[in-house]
Amino acid sequence: MDRRFIREHPDLVQKAAELKGVPLDVEELLRLDRLVRSLQHDLDQHQARKKSLSRSFARATPDERDALREQSSGLDESIASTRTQLADATRTLTDLLLMVPGLPWDGAPVGPNENYNQVIRTVGQVPTFDFDPLDHVTLAERRGWAEFARARNAAGERAYALLGDLLLLERAIHSHALDLLHRDGCTPISVPSLVREEALIGTGMLPKGREEIYELPADNLFLAGTAEVALIGLYAGEILNHTDLPLRRAGISPCFRREIGSASRDVRGLLRVHQFEKVEQFVICAADENESAHWHNRLLATAEQLLQELELPYQVVECATGDMGLGKYRMNDINTWFPSLQTYRETHSCSTLHDWQARRANIRYRDPDGTIYFAHTLNNTAVATPRLLAALIENHQRHDGSIHLPHALRPHLNNRTAI
Repeated sequence: MDRRFIREHPDLVQKAAELKGVPLDVEELLRLDRLVRSLQHDLDQHQARKKSLSRSFARATPDERDALREQSSGLDESIASTRTQLADATRTLTDLLLMVPGLPWDGAPVGPNENYNQVIRTVGQVPTFDFDPLDHVTLAERRGWAEFARARNAAGERAYALLGDLLLLERAIHSHALDLLHRDGCTPISVPSLVREEALIGTGMLPKGREEIYELPADNLFLAGTAEVALIGLYAGEILNHTDLPLRRAGISPCFRREIGSASRDVRGLLRVHQFEKVEQFVICAADENESAHWHNRLLATAEQLLQELELPYQVVECATGDMGLGKYRMNDINTWFPSLQTYRETHSCSTLHDWQARRANIRYRDPDGTIYFAHTLNNTAVATPRLLAALIENHQRHDGSIHLPHALRPHLNNRTAI
């Protein structure tokens, strides 16, 4: 966040930290900010004095030079000491600044966790069956579409392997999502899953949340949990032209999450796994609140269109302040119906971050009159499998164990109507 904004609105920042459950001491941050500015002023003064002495030395007499050398030596000690103090204080201040949350949207429900989220609309009819429906694990195993036990032998808990038609169905879902986004004006892009620490910091995944990320210390790299990380990293440090905006990408990548916080939840099947595939919607736009709101609605509408084309019932949720994450201004989840659980589960998350990520990653743009601003960023899932795949086969199962294929997917599967 802009340090000037924090100085001028400390109460707003402290309130945002409380709403998001962030243990941030804004007064301590401001004290460090004052200290850093004071030390920088002292350093500038010492260095200016050092330059002045150097100029005087050339004109000085031999006796005067001895005195100038003594003064210069004392200044060298002061400069070294001040630099050390400044580096230490700046490091501590930076650590605190990285924990400053974005201010949440005024319309967000106030509450510490997802229990305070509010359903704002429900779309589609929950399916009814004239037989006892099976869960996705049983459906997949009976048809030889997945290996769970063997995958665990190879890769441990929460591992899976898809076979045959179920793998082809997963590919079809991703192909359909990329086709839809491409037609809508997004540029499809494959991005690396191996990312540097700076990309995770820029996105906001670090420093908080390190325990959820797979780290490769020997290479100073990490496995990303979403294509958003690499997409932010691609443009970090750049000044874009206003004609480049809005920059819209559909990023596809394998994703990796340790799921440390989930403990024993969803250990069966495909609902919560360590490795998955995702197409991510991503936007960099001008620093305008109305512009951000427009793209938030567009991203959300596209995700809803995909679920409607997959003929899946879902709910759109307004996320509470304590559930939306450190940098998010507004967040909507989409929860899809799972017959085996008799409930809706999260399959999409749509987020507006205003300039919070752009400041961390130093992503800027030059407007028509040449003024440079930090951009706004947004992201939302398009499709993430295998969780969405599990929802699809559960909702579209038939009495004989076959799976009805939605019309939108048939062109990607040789126009078959079922698998």
